[in-house]
Amino acid sequence: MATPLWQRKAGKNPAGGLNAAGRASAKKEGMNLKAPVKGAPSGPDETRRKGSFLVRMGSSDGPLKKPNGEKTRLKLSLEAWGHSGDKASAVSHGKRLLARYQAMKKVKK
Repeated sequence: MATPLWQRKAGKNPAGGLNAAGRASAKKEGMNLKAPVKGAPSGPDETRRKGSFLVRMGSSDGPLKKPNGEKTRLKLSLEAWGHSGDKASAVSHGKRLLARYQAMKKVKK
């Protein structure tokens, strides 16, 4: 059996994350992946998704640059979601977004 497209270079976006074909390949395996929220989130769901992503990826191990100076997939992913800073600022921005999401939920009730 061939390796799924989302795990190969053909399913990855050179600018970070997965391309549409990679997300479609992941969906066949039961994953529900959506495109990144690049700009400001437009609603509660996007606020939660972007906040969770930034906290998760900002907390992950690994460098943002390779020894030769190129950006790692981690850095490219953060940039695909609209974050250009370091990992600590990604975590703090993500926590602020999640706090905003919690406030949105309280207002709805």
